[in-house]
Amino acid sequence: MGSSRTLVYSTAVVLVLLSSATTDEQHDVTLDFEFMQEIQKPDLSGMQRPLGYFLDEGLPDFKPRSFSGPPVLDYPVKFPLGRPTSKNLQAICLDGDHRPRYPDSYFPKSGFGQQRRKASAVNKAESWFSTCCKRNQTWERDVVLCCATQAWELSVESFCEEDSSVKDRLYSCCSLRGSDRLNCFHNSAPNPNYEPTEILPVPPLPFTANFNFDPNTCQSRTVPKKVDITFPPGRPTADTIESLCGNQKLRPLYTVKCLPGLDYEWLAHQAKAINRIEKAFKQCCRKKQGVLNCADQKWREELNKFCLGENGKEEDFHCCKGGGGNERYNCFQNASPDPHYNMTSANEELSLPKICNTHKMIKNKFPVGFPLKSFVNQCCLPISEQDKSLCFAQKLEEISGSLCLKRKSPPAVHHCCHMPSQEAPQCISKILMDAITKATKVLRHNKKKKCPYA
Repeated sequence: MGSSRTLVYSTAVVLVLLSSATTDEQHDVTLDFEFMQEIQKPDLSGMQRPLGYFLDEGLPDFKPRSFSGPPVLDYPVKFPLGRPTSKNLQAICLDGDHRPRYPDSYFPKSGFGQQRRKASAVNKAESWFSTCCKRNQTWERDVVLCCATQAWELSVESFCEEDSSVKDRLYSCCSLRGSDRLNCFHNSAPNPNYEPTEILPVPPLPFTANFNFDPNTCQSRTVPKKVDITFPPGRPTADTIESLCGNQKLRPLYTVKCLPGLDYEWLAHQAKAINRIEKAFKQCCRKKQGVLNCADQKWREELNKFCLGENGKEEDFHCCKGGGGNERYNCFQNASPDPHYNMTSANEELSLPKICNTHKMIKNKFPVGFPLKSFVNQCCLPISEQDKSLCFAQKLEEISGSLCLKRKSPPAVHHCCHMPSQEAPQCISKILMDAITKATKVLRHNKKKKCPYA
C-alpha cells in the first residue's frame, strides 16, 4: 500500500512539472523514469569521450535552471575563437581536426538560438581556416596568416550580424565596433592558442558558406614591403671570424618597439635573436684566445634558444623543425643571406658615395689633407648611386692631378703622388675609404637600434 502511495505521489509531481514546464524559446521537456535512471548512472570509463563524437552520439549535460524551475538542457560551445597570429598559426593548421565542431544534431529541433549562432561561427571559421592552410605549400607564411585573419574577422562580423537580427540579448562584444569588437572577441576566447582539445579526430562537416580570399589584399596588412634584417646569421668559421669581429660595429642591432602588433611577432623573434648573437660575438671578439670556438658556441646556443620560442613552443621556422644538432646548424648556415659576414664590408657600407653622409665627421675627426667640398657640392646630388660613383671617380682623377702638382702636400697624398699616374687616384681613393670607414663606425656606434623593416 505504501509503495502504491509513493508511486502515485511521484507521478503527481512529474505531472505538475510537465504542466508548468517553460523554456526561453518554447522548448518542450519530456521526462520518464528510465531516462532519469540512465543519466544518473556514473561514467565508469575513466575518460571523457571526445567532443567530436559526443556531439553526434551522446546527450548533453542535464542541469537544473534553479531550485524552483524545471530542468533545462545545456549545450556548451567553445566560443569565441581567438585572433590568428604568427604564434598560433601552426596550431590552427595542424590541430584543426582535434578541435570541436557542432553538427545540427548537437542541438534539439528548436530553441537555443544564440548557442546555435555561436556554433555556426566556430564551424565557419574552422572550415575557412582549413581552406587557408591547404594552400600553405604554395603561399608564403604571411599570406596564410593573412588568409586566416580575414576568415576569423569575417566569422566574427557574420556572427554579430546574425545575432543583432533576432530579438535576443545581444552578445556583449557585438555592441562594440571596429578593432574594439575584434579585440573583445580575442580576449574572450577560451582557447586563444588553438590547442587540440579532442582525443580523436573530429569528422569534417559539410559546409556551403563561401569564403573568397585574394592574396593581393595582404600587402598592407601583413609583412611590410621591405624587411631590413639579415637572418639567420652565418655560422662562424676560420675563414669568416676576422670579418665577423672586424665589421661588427657596421652591423646593426634592432629595436622591436616599432613593430605594430601580433602579426609581426615572428620578425621580433628574429630581431631579438640577432641582438643576442651580436652581444655574444662582442664578448668573444674581446678574447685573446679561443675566439672562434667562443663565437661558434654562442651562435649554436642562441639559435637553439630561438627555436624553442618565447612560450616554450617550437618556433615556426623551417630550420627549427625536426631534429637538432648539425642538421639544424647546416640548415641555418645554408639559409643565411650573409654566411661570410661581408655584406657590411666595402661592397655595401664603404662605398665612396657614403662620403655624402660622413664628410662632416671626416673633416672634424679624420682629416684627409685635402678639401672635400668639391666632392660634396658636385656629386652629392639627388641622382642615382651609379651616377654618384661615376662622379666621384672623375673628381678623384682631377684632385689627384692637382694635388700632385703642388710642392707641399699632406704626407699620405705625397706618397700617392710618387706612384704611377694611373695608380694615384686609387691611392687617394683608399685614403678616403679609410676615413669613411672610421666615420661610419663612429656613426654606427652612436646610432640607436634600427627598426627591422623599412
